[in-house]
Amino acid sequence: MTDRTGKFAGDDPFEIARAWLAEAEESEINDPNAMALATVDPDGLPNVRMVLLKSIGADSFVFYTNYDSAKGQEIAASGKVALVMHWKSLRRQIRVRGTVTREDGPEADAYFASRSLKSRLGAWASKQSQPLESRTDLMAEVARVTAAKGPNPPRPAFWGGFRIAPVEIEFWADGAFRLHDRFVWRREAPENAWEITRLSP
Repeated sequence: MTDRTGKFAGDDPFEIARAWLAEAEESEINDPNAMALATVDPDGLPNVRMVLLKSIGADSFVFYTNYDSAKGQEIAASGKVALVMHWKSLRRQIRVRGTVTREDGPEADAYFASRSLKSRLGAWASKQSQPLESRTDLMAEVARVTAAKGPNPPRPAFWGGFRIAPVEIEFWADGAFRLHDRFVWRREAPENAWEITRLSP
């Protein structure tokens, strides 16, 4: 692709994504790693919510959540997600579609241990996406968990990471008169080579 230069240049889309995220960390006011994550329920009805991207690896995007949550159950059922990261300060976005596997080994343990104590206790206390009678009930459960788990709670078996292996990554940058620049990297499966295409705005 002869005109894929500047911010779009590079032979590795994950390196480009990391570079864009690093730029956003310098300019975005809040949560530059926020992303909208889309899943589908058993009826095919989409769900979308904001989550925090925690790492961009050599070949994947990783975030963490409660496996029993609505998104966790929907991911387990379909094995597929889509996400978008949008940075208003940069006037750029990245869109990703791919397959998902659990990240629930030592890397998940290390990330859980790095969280604040209150966040770790909150992960234990919250039955994410389930009906809750009142905030008072939630805080009572936090107090119970705090007494039971102590100052160094382990990672719950129902909480961990998801690793997204993309089959499609699109890099989008704002252009004058809405003539935006868009390049999409596609492959049939995570083990296949990428094909890069410029898209019309």
